[in-house]
Amino acid sequence: MPPRLKDKYEKDVVSGMREQFKYANVMQVPRVQKVVLNIGLGEATSNATSLERASGDLAAIAGQHPVVTRAKKSIAQFRVRAGMPVGLMVTLRSQRMFEFLDKLMNAALPRIRDFRGVPNDAFDGRGNYNLGLREQILFPEIDYDKIDKLRGMEITIVTSAKTDEEAKRLLELMGMPFAK
Repeated sequence: MPPRLKDKYEKDVVSGMREQFKYANVMQVPRVQKVVLNIGLGEATSNATSLERASGDLAAIAGQHPVVTRAKKSIAQFRVRAGMPVGLMVTLRSQRMFEFLDKLMNAALPRIRDFRGVPNDAFDGRGNYNLGLREQILFPEIDYDKIDKLRGMEITIVTSAKTDEEAKRLLELMGMPFAK
């Protein structure tokens, strides 16, 4: 059974985008290509267990095992040497991507205290959207009693849209709650 957000995309979003932007072909309609989740772990240099715990949290949220990102350069001020683990990332595509976006828009974002919508100005000029979350406990898979530390994460939604206007409309039609 395909995710309900994918059904919504195929039924409502494609027709709405074709109507608004006058696309001649269905294949011209922008789509979400991938979602990248990233957690930076500065404390991983001094605390080895933080990497394991953050990896467990990210795997629970994404439904996929994360990849450890390593430092490219040595920076003495931060006590980081080249090759040391400094973060985790997961790239979601296809069904897992749609399931994650559905969970993000309908379960996690509404749980933010005083939530008035996600920022409108977080597009990069090429149709991709970046969103930062301050804590991982927004997601229903994370058990509040079992976390050792609140960790933020960056979420990048990569679309095939050529402009930010097209990407914003695509995400609006999919259900992303933008601020007024």
